[in-house]
Amino acid sequence: MKTIGVIGAGVMGRGVAQSFAQAGHKVILMDISEEVLDTAAEEIYNQIRMLLLFKKVEGLEAPEVILERIHRTTSLEELREADIIVENVNEQWEVKKDVYAQIDPICQKDCIFLVNTSCISITRIAALTKRPDRVIGTHFMNPVPLKSAVEVIKGMDTSEQTIEVVTELLSSIGKETILVNDYPGFVSNRISHLFMNEAAFVLQDQVASAREVDDIFVKCYGHTMGPLETADLIGLDTVMDSLDVLYESYQDPKFRCCPLLRKMVHAGRTGRKSGEGFYSY
Repeated sequence: MKTIGVIGAGVMGRGVAQSFAQAGHKVILMDISEEVLDTAAEEIYNQIRMLLLFKKVEGLEAPEVILERIHRTTSLEELREADIIVENVNEQWEVKKDVYAQIDPICQKDCIFLVNTSCISITRIAALTKRPDRVIGTHFMNPVPLKSAVEVIKGMDTSEQTIEVVTELLSSIGKETILVNDYPGFVSNRISHLFMNEAAFVLQDQVASAREVDDIFVKCYGHTMGPLETADLIGLDTVMDSLDVLYESYQDPKFRCCPLLRKMVHAGRTGRKSGEGFYSY
């Protein structure tokens, strides 16, 4: 078992921390906010209770036992002990750039950095460090504990040894590795964000309601969730930031963020996490 440092205790970060702790790994969960860390612990506890109630994970331990493996901290210095770092901060280049400038000199030389990003190039992030061969993208999907696979992205300098270690690590938490090459957005978000963005344009043009748009994808195409409900789950601010990264990276107007989507973010209607998005929660 390894010590996993998880940076960022938001929706994705706590899902990642829960998945590794459930599998027996020691986790150091770091965030700049004590309040966010406390909320993360409460949410992880509740999520494990729900999994136990509905028996969705075989052999799952009690929430108290799993939470004992998650050490919460606001100090990056405590990540010195980590064998693996999983970074989950906001999808904004300046924020990520600052994080890697701080953790690269702190962490052990053989520590591997897993970049949990939606769209930002893994090669670009690896260039911020002195260990580009040990930087790899791991695009976890939400809700992390219930997903069976991870989109893993090989940067230009990512070594085969790093890929092997990460593949084995993900297997230890019950997740299959789907390995792809590094271009902004990779496979999943380069395609899915077009769906979500165009669905917002359809709503803006009053072609259909949010429910009607999503019902077509669920009832006609057999998707588990429609694109607007998916955007609410991810967070409309994250979707907007990702579209901006894609637009900047490819200079292609197809990635231009829908004005309605941007206006909703500016109004604080960011989806499930705010209680209001394309739907009310």
